[in-house]
Amino acid sequence: MYTIGQVAKFLGITRDTIKFYEEKELVRPQHNRENGYRTYNHFDIYDLTTINFYREIDLEIKKIQELRKGKSIEGIQSIVEEKEQEVLEEIAYKKLQLKKLQLVKEDCEKIKQFLGNYTIKEMKPLEVMGEIDHYKAYDDYDTLKENTDSLKKAVILTSLRRVIRFNDEGMVENQFVIVRKVEDGENIIDGDIVAHPKCLYTVIEDGRWSTGGKNTDDKVEASIRQAAKEYGYELVGLVYVNLLLTTYEEGLERIFLEMYVPVK
Repeated sequence: MYTIGQVAKFLGITRDTIKFYEEKELVRPQHNRENGYRTYNHFDIYDLTTINFYREIDLEIKKIQELRKGKSIEGIQSIVEEKEQEVLEEIAYKKLQLKKLQLVKEDCEKIKQFLGNYTIKEMKPLEVMGEIDHYKAYDDYDTLKENTDSLKKAVILTSLRRVIRFNDEGMVENQFVIVRKVEDGENIIDGDIVAHPKCLYTVIEDGRWSTGGKNTDDKVEASIRQAAKEYGYELVGLVYVNLLLTTYEEGLERIFLEMYVPVK
């Protein structure tokens, strides 16, 4: 027979953990009525080892209690398969999180490299999932949720693209579209695809810290026309604007936007 201290030491678990398992009736040591101490035999140790095994694969206490009451091999297999599916879903979610973190790192590099500078770049295919009249039309954001596999995958603001149509006289149309990046080799696509092999590309800064809240569309338009002239391209009258990153300075937001301006 062993004391709780001895069992805790050679199993590598704490006394509190053993007491917790006792409270959940997963292990039932003998109690000495004279001194109140608990003693553990080799069956108790086997029970604790088994509980630890199932906890290591992250089975909930409730599931272990079910097992403790009695489960067939098929029953155990069913519980394990259910847990396996949870883990696979969590792995998929973590992979998505990792991808988003990596994209934010890439966006930081874009800002450092292209802020205020123009280059020629391809706008890769985007699937148009829907339209929103204005990014402040919050009631329409449900459309975004309907077009994602789960709420964990919904990225509301960064799924929007501001699409500006203009001519020589100025802006003709200004709308927001809900988009999804089309992955390489993807064949089944429901929505319309927009892509432009050749665009003027730049990153601009907006937000109250840099602009004082003033509209800078005219200034940006002039910059685009000047860049097109310098590169020797003709504008087709479209601009796609995407939110890259938002940060704060002196309590005011600094918003960085990337712009694809199709040219020919």
